[in-house]
Amino acid sequence: MKKGLITSILALTFTGVQAQPLPPVPRLVVTLTIDQLRTDYLEAFSSLYNEKGFNRLMREGKVYCRSEMPFEKPDRSSAVASIYTGTTPSVHGIIANRWMIRETLHPRNCVEDPNFMGNYTDENSSPAQLLSSTVTDELKIATQNNAQVYAIAPTRDAAILSAGHAGNGAFWLNKNTGKWCGTTYYGEFPWWVSRYNDQHSPDFRMEEMEWTPLHPMNKYRFLPDWRSIPFKYRFASEKENKYRRLIVSPLINDEINGLVSEMLDKSAIGKDSIPDFLALTYYGGNYNHRTTQECAMEMQDTYARLDRSVANLLDTLDAKIGLEHIFFCLTSTGYSDPDGADTGLYRIPGGEFYLNRCATLLNMYLMALYGEGKYVETYYDQQIFLNHKLIENKQLRLPEVQEKAAEFLVQFSGVSKVYSAYQLLLGSWSPRMENLRNGFHRKHSGDLLIEVLPGWTIMQENGNNNRVVRAAHIATPLIFLGRGVKPETIRIPVDAARIAPTLTSVMRIRAPNACTESPIIF
Repeated sequence: MKKGLITSILALTFTGVQAQPLPPVPRLVVTLTIDQLRTDYLEAFSSLYNEKGFNRLMREGKVYCRSEMPFEKPDRSSAVASIYTGTTPSVHGIIANRWMIRETLHPRNCVEDPNFMGNYTDENSSPAQLLSSTVTDELKIATQNNAQVYAIAPTRDAAILSAGHAGNGAFWLNKNTGKWCGTTYYGEFPWWVSRYNDQHSPDFRMEEMEWTPLHPMNKYRFLPDWRSIPFKYRFASEKENKYRRLIVSPLINDEINGLVSEMLDKSAIGKDSIPDFLALTYYGGNYNHRTTQECAMEMQDTYARLDRSVANLLDTLDAKIGLEHIFFCLTSTGYSDPDGADTGLYRIPGGEFYLNRCATLLNMYLMALYGEGKYVETYYDQQIFLNHKLIENKQLRLPEVQEKAAEFLVQFSGVSKVYSAYQLLLGSWSPRMENLRNGFHRKHSGDLLIEVLPGWTIMQENGNNNRVVRAAHIATPLIFLGRGVKPETIRIPVDAARIAPTLTSVMRIRAPNACTESPIIF
């Protein structure tokens, strides 16, 4: 009797599980990556939002308040590559927006490729430096190239890395002309983008473009501001940098929405049962990369405008395709531009760190140890590159030279730790070391990685882009919205590398080839 009862209960249980149908595969997956979006600002500025943007996503979506990049020092390029590949720079190869090329001793953009010409631009670009497949690549493979895959971003790195190797097109704004541009890598430039350029690109409206606060000044009360009058920016007044300034303002997001609307009207994306993919990037950092202390009101207005842009995007998608046919994912690049140094008034310890001086003194030290020669070949982005050919000619062991150099550099004021390439690749494991290794690539990174103390300012030779080191983690959001997604807010940290397998799981295709993370279950 008891055995029969248990069997009946189990039968009912498994029947119930099997009876729950999976949500249909969406006709369109839309990812919106907002460069430098922060959870603390997203929550603090909520009184500036309407009900159809961020509030709608927070109310109807599955919200992770703490999405974390699984490697040190993410920037826009390394983060976007990681989001779409589901792995880290140590595997996909995009360690930063630019890195030093050993063969030429010059830094190069991560999507620079002289083998392909530009459309509406003189930049030569391709995703060739991205060393693993992406979500968008896997969709093209799964649909035998029938899926439509497009990416739109303010900058070429974000557009190309999210479009992947097999996309139909990647578009970004030419910072010199105000036209939407692309690369011949993706084949023929779409006619509808060319027509949009001829009629509606930002250069036609630049004279009228003006950025002023959306709300009265007294509503921007969350960050202290030194001004008594609202800001006002007219981009046309900048003779040479007007489009560059537009790209680093929240107004660029409305321009992206305009091209999205044209795409939905004129292209085949989202029109049939074959799932398509639209990868978008917004800008959510401070105006012109200034500090929050300089632009507190602008920062708050940026989030108010982001909210409006997100609302308009959702409305456009709903009107032209229907949100019931769309799976939507919003995420962040997981970093923010550094703030300036604290003034002496607060007496916070700090100092100035000069990488060029370190490199010069290191070369002198190695000459004293091993004889004449240029042992330090170059330096870039807190990394020092040793002369491998010289070390080999002198019959020295590279790991030994790296270790001696690290022991010397760690004695400098402002230096917290120094890691050698040998240590990062083959040394003992720890959670901290794992994050460093994940951001290190054996072909693109240097021989020595210098970690500078918090509060110290890393000084550049040209005096520009000096930045203060802060070790504090910045929480960033991850939000999913679509059929089968139950509204929920989760404050437990989630690995951003899980975004890619989650998106492929929704489309019921395989994950990118370097992805080892499991998908998020809804």
